[in-house]
Amino acid sequence: MSSSAPTWRSSSWTSRPSRPPATTSSSASTSISIEGGQKRHRSLWLREALGNELPSPALRGAAQADVCVVGGGYVGLWTAYWLKEWQPSTDVVVLEQDLCGSGASGRNGGFVLSWWAKYLSLRRSAGKQEALRACRESEAAVRELGAICSAHGIDAHYVPGGWLWTARTESQRGAWEGTVRALEEVAPEVFQRLEPEEVARRAGSPQHLAGVFEASAATVQPALLARGLRRVCLERGVRIHEGSRVRGFTREPPPTVETDQGSVRARVLVIAANAWSAAIRELRRSLIVVSSDMVATAPIPDRLFAMGWTGGECITDSQLMIDYYRTTREGRIAFGKGGWGIALGGRIPPSFDRSLRRAEGVTADLHHAYPRLRDVPVEFDWSGPIDRSPDGLPLLGYLGGRRHILYGVGWSGNGVGPSLLGGKVLAARVLQRDDWYGAFPLWDRRMPLFPPEPVRYVGAHLVREAVRRKERAEAAGRNPSPIYRWLSRFVPAGVEDH
Repeated sequence: MSSSAPTWRSSSWTSRPSRPPATTSSSASTSISIEGGQKRHRSLWLREALGNELPSPALRGAAQADVCVVGGGYVGLWTAYWLKEWQPSTDVVVLEQDLCGSGASGRNGGFVLSWWAKYLSLRRSAGKQEALRACRESEAAVRELGAICSAHGIDAHYVPGGWLWTARTESQRGAWEGTVRALEEVAPEVFQRLEPEEVARRAGSPQHLAGVFEASAATVQPALLARGLRRVCLERGVRIHEGSRVRGFTREPPPTVETDQGSVRARVLVIAANAWSAAIRELRRSLIVVSSDMVATAPIPDRLFAMGWTGGECITDSQLMIDYYRTTREGRIAFGKGGWGIALGGRIPPSFDRSLRRAEGVTADLHHAYPRLRDVPVEFDWSGPIDRSPDGLPLLGYLGGRRHILYGVGWSGNGVGPSLLGGKVLAARVLQRDDWYGAFPLWDRRMPLFPPEPVRYVGAHLVREAVRRKERAEAAGRNPSPIYRWLSRFVPAGVEDH
């Protein structure tokens, strides 16, 4: 890897009118799109963030660029941001099928977390020293995200309130012990052990029985962050095309990306399409797409104050299908659950936009955590897709070994903070930077593969049902069936190492 970035002449090419391109050759990928057309149901976050803002124009005709980024969420926007930060002359095009931030980036819980809870997985993949470096870089990314928001006037409601990792049933007690004990040898300051009374006080509910606290975490209004990054990228000269569904791309250099009404030929292609990347054949066996479902209550700031949940903490329990929740600037509780919906292959159904049935289940978990708030109305509900990798860490590399096609996928429910780091890694590889980001230890790592379809889909439903029954029994104080316990071991890892 060279010690300096390649000097690219800034592309002066502009889109020129042409007929919509023909279907790609046999070397093209499967389409990256949502089944049933574009999303329509917007999250609370997106409704707040969009306002009267007009979308960027769709790509029409043929265009050329130094770098084409597929995906207008956090990973794609951070990649574009760092390309322009490090080499402003780089000509970057971002293609987004809907609106920037309309996918997982505008539908998540807004938890800005580090990788400290994934230290054991990182150590297995990269060794102790590199795992420690990656965790410290991810912690720094949380602070850097806040600093970038401040520097660019992005009011994303950044609150550095920390993360409370809790147990809400007896069976969840100590779920963090393996991670905390391993970190006591190398970074004992990361997790603070709390007395049970303190956990309940901070969480605002005696349903929280035990827990540990990581101070470095923060929360944001996730869609405001995504839309703010979009604005900054546009100001820096990034060409963003919203409403530009990618139909496929060629794999031979230079790659050509085809949309419904245009095409982009680029020197380098970066795939940052989150769960939609599961449609690409080289990535299909490395990802499983599940839903994350959220509800938001009416504003109740006075009751939150009376409960004692005033520190801005983001909170999770320790279920395998995790509950995650936080408060908002308006005094709402935004409460979510991951892993209930399962997609077949790379096809993302409309129910991953919204599911009233799953929203009822999330509301039931909200009432379990906060039984005194059963009278508070739920005013919003929405869903979104998560691309889970086998170990819960992202997958970054060259697609099929091709150095002109890069990917960054598999964020597994923890992408708000780590995506900033991932954008640095992808941009560093594009620019051939001779630094830690350019030599990222997880680059092109080998991973176990998920079973092929339809075995994966059927098996995932069996495992999900086993987990549901196991955790329902534990919540009721009963011992779950050994069969359910055994099947639950096959759940892909998420935000936390258990």
